[in-house]
Amino acid sequence: MPTLFRLLFVIAVIAGLVYGAMIALVTYVHVQPREIIQTVPPSKLEKKEQ
Repeated sequence: MPTLFRLLFVIAVIAGLVYGAMIALVTYVHVQPREIIQTVPPSKLEKKEQ
């Protein structure tokens, strides 16, 4: 049974590190919003018959 607890502890530590990394990314990375313009050809807008 101690190996099960050890496994669960290691998984919990890894999950905590991933969670901490996500929080760090949200806190320290500032995304600059920008406008994206992409032309769509008219052939992509037509409905296809089935």
